[in-house]
Amino acid sequence: MKKFLNSPDTVLGDALAGMAAAHPSLRVDTVNRVITRAEPARAGKVALISGGGSGHEPLHGGFVGTGMLDAACPGEVFTSPVPDQMHAAAKAADSGGGVVFVVKNYTGDVMNFRLAAELAEDDGIEVQTVLVDDDVAVQDSTWTAGRRGTGATLFVEKIAGALAERDAGLAAVGDIGRQVNAATRSFAVALTACTTPGAGKPGFELPDDEMEVGVGIHGEPGRSRQKLQPAREIVAAALDAILGDLPARPDARTIVMVNGLGGTPLIELYLLYGEVAAQLADRGVHISRNLVGNYVTSLDMAGASFTVCQADDRMLELWDAPVNTPALRWGP
Repeated sequence: MKKFLNSPDTVLGDALAGMAAAHPSLRVDTVNRVITRAEPARAGKVALISGGGSGHEPLHGGFVGTGMLDAACPGEVFTSPVPDQMHAAAKAADSGGGVVFVVKNYTGDVMNFRLAAELAEDDGIEVQTVLVDDDVAVQDSTWTAGRRGTGATLFVEKIAGALAERDAGLAAVGDIGRQVNAATRSFAVALTACTTPGAGKPGFELPDDEMEVGVGIHGEPGRSRQKLQPAREIVAAALDAILGDLPARPDARTIVMVNGLGGTPLIELYLLYGEVAAQLADRGVHISRNLVGNYVTSLDMAGASFTVCQADDRMLELWDAPVNTPALRWGP
């Protein structure tokens, strides 16, 4: 497999150096491997911090900025950041209002963020945690106890970040994050495996006429391996899994994301979104907001994930609030 590398051992450091050069609005600490906003936060503002293994870009560093995260901690590829990184991020981002950790439900992330919270609290920094576990494909996977955290991470970061920007208190920011997670479900399908820089070959074998249904963002096995199907059938199966797990709310106005896993061209993602929009309309589900593109990726995996959030008026209003990050921006 061909990749643009200097060395597999320096991928993260080299990428962080490039991110610093590309985005003056960020401060990139290449020693502690912490990405923060260049402008200091207002006194008393709640800081929103997330992180996880690299390879899912733009998650999380690409969502640091006004209206979303205050800091992000990138680990090595598909490897949790260490507690010292998260502790350093908490100290760098805290301005007296406390910190909300947004944690995807992977065993290493959960354990290391918990240890970091203890270190931060020893420093007098109050911490709340929002655990993201939106993936309906599998329970208790290779990497998790319980469901995996995937696309809902972006939704939590956007909506909770907007509330933090309005100087809401620590408990309120944590609560809205947990509400968003509870209202959101995701499901992913892969057409190819991804290739980590260190391995140099795909993480699993997938014949040309097969797909992995319910795949995880690290290439973890899904619900089943099936013959490749037309897009409309793939979407129907994903929506069956998602809507079958969401509480019935006929009046809900949804936020829907069709997310590329890194190796899927936009023409295919828009084709998939067209199927999603038509099939949700047939099921009486109204889409109020949408995203189509690469937001929570898995290196070079060809595939897509589907995320549906049953949003109330407050969530939609916070979703619409201005955001200015490298990977997501709208409003004044």
